[in-house]
Amino acid sequence: MNASGPPARRSLPIRAVDPADARLDPAPGDAPAGPPPAPADGQRGLVDRFGRVATDLRISLIDKCNLRCTYCMPADGMAWLPKSKLMTAAEVRRIVMIGVRDLGVRELRLTGGEPLVRVDLVDIVAGIREDHPDLPISLTTNAVGLEKKAEALAAAGLSRINVSLDTLHASTFKELARRDQLDATLDGVAAAHAAGLTPIKINAVLMRGVNDHEAPQLLDWALKRGYELRFIEQMPLDADHGWRKENMVTSAEIRESLAAGGFVLSSDPRERNGAPAERFQVARAESTESIEGTVGIIASVTEPFCTDCRRTRITAEGRIMACLFSRTETDLLDLLRSDASDEDIANRWREAMWGKPRAHGMDHTGLGDEDFVQPDRSMSAIGG
Repeated sequence: MNASGPPARRSLPIRAVDPADARLDPAPGDAPAGPPPAPADGQRGLVDRFGRVATDLRISLIDKCNLRCTYCMPADGMAWLPKSKLMTAAEVRRIVMIGVRDLGVRELRLTGGEPLVRVDLVDIVAGIREDHPDLPISLTTNAVGLEKKAEALAAAGLSRINVSLDTLHASTFKELARRDQLDATLDGVAAAHAAGLTPIKINAVLMRGVNDHEAPQLLDWALKRGYELRFIEQMPLDADHGWRKENMVTSAEIRESLAAGGFVLSSDPRERNGAPAERFQVARAESTESIEGTVGIIASVTEPFCTDCRRTRITAEGRIMACLFSRTETDLLDLLRSDASDEDIANRWREAMWGKPRAHGMDHTGLGDEDFVQPDRSMSAIGG
């Protein structure tokens, strides 16, 4: 699977160190104190200095998107990556193989940009499924165009989808996404459900003064269709760098809005297991004994979950981001396009994750805002 190309730039050798080194607590932004420990038998995963192990792989397939959501992209002016800079289907397949076989990856999410824009998306999914019959493979999408591809993706081996949907009103959708595509999104979600790409998770970002009043309506809509709604606090990953904490709708405000809308939330008894969303069982105020479903809230800003983060990200051009808010990246594409071995790639990946920061710095319990610097990349350029 190696492509021809220039000689490889080899990874630093992995040295053996005392496992206690992983419990050191350097200041945010400090460089790692040397390479990670030599992998012991059964301990070859993506371990960082704070004892976290990444098992959830997110791979972006493309930076392009067919929407222009205000909290992610500018209205215009984005410079897209040339096709030659994007990982090929074979390179994506090789990355997944190394992650699953050598580094303990247990689930995969394909993201973008908008992954449906990749013309070879079905082939990518089919290739990964051929290599890994039991691997959960999900897709994060805005569902525009999914109506035509849902059956093919299900047949190729896709497990389920996450859909970004912030409103049920066409005018608000056009305001937020800068495109008039609500019907296409809803048709895509329905097609995915019919194709068996379940459970379907709906991701909604509430914007103050725009769609924050829609929380109860969105939850009612999702419950009636058997979808799992997840509200996401708006994160500072917009290309315009216009994010302000005071404009963000918080997790506490979302819960208050749902209560005012007639919903009663109770803790979900299932273990969170590193999931970004805190789940709640949902009942209606008039019938609190009847649980209708669940809702999740991803409170990355006000209630961060960095201490149990299990994610590792690869951008569309093959760069490792140890954290969604990383300002440093580690290139794998040069190794993929050289004569580097799978072991070389795995070693560089381990080194990158060893340097993962303790936290992103937006929380109020330890680091504080003064430690946080918004990354240069927008969400579309990173991949969720």
